[in-house]
Amino acid sequence: MRVGTSYRQIWSISAPIMIGSAAQNLVALTDSVFLYHRSEEDFAAIGFVGVFYLVIAAIGFGFSRGGQIMIARRAGEGRLGEVGRCFYSMLYFELALALVMFLFMRYGCYYFFSLIVDSPVIFEKSLEYLHHRSWGVFFSYGGVAMIALYTGVARSSFIIIDTLVLAALNIILNYGFVFGNMGFPEMGIGGAALASSISEVVAFVIFVIYILFDKKAHEYSLFKLPNIDMALIRQQYSLAFPIVVQAFVGLGSWFFFFGIVENLGPRDLAITNLVRMVYLILSIPCWGFASGVNTMVSNLIGQQKRQAVVPIIRKTALLCWLVTMALSLPIVIFPQQMLYPLLGSQDMSLITDAQPIFYLLLVILTTFSFGGVLFNGLAGTGATYYGLKIQTVCAIGYLVYIYIEVNYTSGGLFWAWAAEIFYWLVMIILTLNYLNKKHWHLLKV
Repeated sequence: MRVGTSYRQIWSISAPIMIGSAAQNLVALTDSVFLYHRSEEDFAAIGFVGVFYLVIAAIGFGFSRGGQIMIARRAGEGRLGEVGRCFYSMLYFELALALVMFLFMRYGCYYFFSLIVDSPVIFEKSLEYLHHRSWGVFFSYGGVAMIALYTGVARSSFIIIDTLVLAALNIILNYGFVFGNMGFPEMGIGGAALASSISEVVAFVIFVIYILFDKKAHEYSLFKLPNIDMALIRQQYSLAFPIVVQAFVGLGSWFFFFGIVENLGPRDLAITNLVRMVYLILSIPCWGFASGVNTMVSNLIGQQKRQAVVPIIRKTALLCWLVTMALSLPIVIFPQQMLYPLLGSQDMSLITDAQPIFYLLLVILTTFSFGGVLFNGLAGTGATYYGLKIQTVCAIGYLVYIYIEVNYTSGGLFWAWAAEIFYWLVMIILTLNYLNKKHWHLLKV
């Protein structure tokens, strides 16, 4: 499929991706909501280990973006027969990477967490969560490869169905495993992890079945299992590695943010986790439009329409901001009323204490809407190594700011969260500077 630059087509491509790219956010949200109702200790622990697993998931997602960019470029060039080769090279690498991540979560996290976690309760609960969550990484990484395939060819509608199945099943299984309902054992935070892993397995199987019945799969040569093409894998790796490091640096800095806040005590960590939950919900449009613009930019370059790249990035950023604000304003202004169905409790003090940071989220999400789309548009041009430089500069400044603010000032959580604004503003300035220079016109994918 060859894309255009109209708002209608931007929406038609980005909306399904928006939901699909929210899969891990929805899983993390579901786990957090059920554990919120179980105990504050479980809720605080999932705030820490949940962000850690998002980093693990982001590594797999980042490597899939390299394949997605190449698939979109081939689709734009009209070389559909090459799509299957790109997909299987991506899938082989993802599964090998999943094995490495599985071994690290099973045998390395004990020593890693012991370096940064002070609370014995959060330490033990975090390891319990990963014990049941780790084996799901194989299906998570396989799933993002299939999402990258259909995102790359701009046929993303089935992603909505698969993500809804994942989310619905995760809710049902959380209800059973966390509290011991429906004949299941009561497992607490371990049950939330098991529910999420099983949901990912089911979603993966459903996507495979869809591919088997997809008539256009033959055009992509998906039923011809190729040999391992190390040259193509290296090419995808070279393209994707900076994206992975960007994701690792970005989410990793957020993970260490939670580690720093954990030193302030369980209450501040619980408040931060509540804000994180709301942030995850409201950032779903940003991630969706960002992934969509990645495909559209690469597709347009494949069509030799480089003059349309900057306009489509600007249009996507504006549409992303409008959708994000439409979702954010009611929740931020009326958090108690909007969040009560999820967090219903007689004690609403946690929401009350988080109210000032909710207001700050409007500014954070504004900068994220423009910065995230601009940055991913840059990645779609193939300038991933320059993107890595930008992300590294932003992350270093972000971590230095947070460390000083939390440990040496009395600004509290409000000013710690304000670091997000600084991060995205610097990202916007540096990305615009590169796009305007047009060095990306010379890049090949």
